[in-house]
Amino acid sequence: MDENYHLFSDGTLSREQNTLRFDTEDNSTYLPVETVDALYCYGQVRYNTRLLGLLNDHDVELHVFGWNEQYVGSHIPRRSHISGQTIVKQVETYLDEDRRLSVAREMVAGSIHNMRKNLVYYRSRRDGDLLDHAITELDETTARLSEAQGIDSLMGFEATARKAYYSTFDDILTGLHFRTRTYRPPESDSNALISFTNSLVYANVVSAIRRTALEPSVSFLHEPGDRRYSLSLDIADVFKPLLADRLVFRLVNRSQITPDDFREDVNGHLLTEHGRKTVVTAFEEQLEETIKHRSLNRHVSYKYLLQLEAYKLKKHVLAGEPYESFRRWW
Repeated sequence: MDENYHLFSDGTLSREQNTLRFDTEDNSTYLPVETVDALYCYGQVRYNTRLLGLLNDHDVELHVFGWNEQYVGSHIPRRSHISGQTIVKQVETYLDEDRRLSVAREMVAGSIHNMRKNLVYYRSRRDGDLLDHAITELDETTARLSEAQGIDSLMGFEATARKAYYSTFDDILTGLHFRTRTYRPPESDSNALISFTNSLVYANVVSAIRRTALEPSVSFLHEPGDRRYSLSLDIADVFKPLLADRLVFRLVNRSQITPDDFREDVNGHLLTEHGRKTVVTAFEEQLEETIKHRSLNRHVSYKYLLQLEAYKLKKHVLAGEPYESFRRWW
């Protein structure tokens, strides 16, 4: 698969003949557009319509992150996978309360399962009683998911599970304090790290959905809204324990990310440029790791797993095939 490229510096991204050129104050870098899957911009990057035309021609996405490391938006090339029938069926699934609830419940179940796998891994290495208590809460919440009669009650169960899950983070993380989950702004170094890795998962799910004919703004767990790809939020929830949280635990506990990799201002805690580069490098390496897929009976990358998840949803929408969210089995 082609590579993701991350631009951390301020500069100008332009087209030079049929390749990409990124100019900063210090140097110029050339990127062969044929090898680029997506671009991620974290600094103040200038570009024009000529550049966007080249990205469209080569089906390259441009994801933009704001000064606070939050995902801002994307330039999405015209879609090569377009199907009015798929969109109609997707909307019909959303409007059918029973079908929507069934898909949403499966997403929550998969998310809780993957949280639980993380806690089981650390149970033998940390405070066993604390993690055992959280695991029991996750199990009890999973058993009650069938009681949810609507999306609101299902979201309540998910919130209960996440609260129990996050209650263990101070015990799992050995180099950073967590306390509680805060979002906008993140009020601790650990929260800034979690928010940034979650944003990376979300942006990669945006790319995965685009490779199907699904409409990214029509979702099942999260309510569709203006100016966001809510279906990406749905799928990202399943994979955040696997791709974001495990990475956070590993980077912090191996001292690859330390308090020196953060800065604090009036808008909360933020990663330094060195911290962002460390996280992104590890995240990209993780995306390329492979596992033996039980159904396909071959090795696939984590990046490809995101795409498979979108295809499973598409098959459910079009053919009514049962949707089973991804669950870590190892």
